[in-house]
Amino acid sequence: MSGRVQNKVALVSAAGQGIGRAIAEALIAEGGIVIATDLADDKLAGLKAKARHKLDVLSQPNVDALAKSVAAEFGALDILVNCAGYVANGSVLDCTEKDWDFSFDLNVKSMHRMIKAFLPAMLAKKSGSIVNISSAVSSIRGVPNRYAYGATKAAVIGLTKSVAADFIRQGIRCNAICPGTIESPSLEDRIAAQSKATGQSTAAVRQAFVDRQPMGRLGKAQEVAALALFLASDEASYITGQAHLVDGGMAL
Repeated sequence: MSGRVQNKVALVSAAGQGIGRAIAEALIAEGGIVIATDLADDKLAGLKAKARHKLDVLSQPNVDALAKSVAAEFGALDILVNCAGYVANGSVLDCTEKDWDFSFDLNVKSMHRMIKAFLPAMLAKKSGSIVNISSAVSSIRGVPNRYAYGATKAAVIGLTKSVAADFIRQGIRCNAICPGTIESPSLEDRIAAQSKATGQSTAAVRQAFVDRQPMGRLGKAQEVAALALFLASDEASYITGQAHLVDGGMAL
């Protein structure tokens, strides 16, 4: 099947690398009119999006300005994919007020900002699919040293269900994707940081991430993107308010 999102207007946050980039590429490959955003807009180079924008999802004025610009050029979004996120390490005893507040601001409140800014135009045309990136590490499963992260990703699932319930009769679908451990620049950064903090080799730290995956391997960003593409498309027209795992059996 091709053209699964043909001529649908899609915006993807954190599209510069990793899962966000893979989702943007999948939407483009299937005919989507993609607006790619990232705080580090240089990372958007080479992405064949219709538009590329620098976006700080921590700033309501930034988000509102982009929503106004997108509406003027493209009209209402058909698809909104919220990918921006941060993985804080440590237990409750390690978590500072700053760690907690930043994690919730980037992982949860940024989605609130984006949905609040772009949803009205979707409602006006009574159509739209919102896809939020949560995690298997959330209300689904707890893992060691992911206290703040797990709390935020659980909140994303709650946010997703609330949006789905509020607008289910107005043509809006809202779903969450809950990845397991995915190969990405972000993971490589965490491996390096953990190696430095513990004195273990990067190979040993990486193997520990692999070992916690029942399939015995890390996931690929393209595997997450395949699910995002499905949820964004009309193929998923009867699916809303759900947390969808793509986790290699991590939550078994």
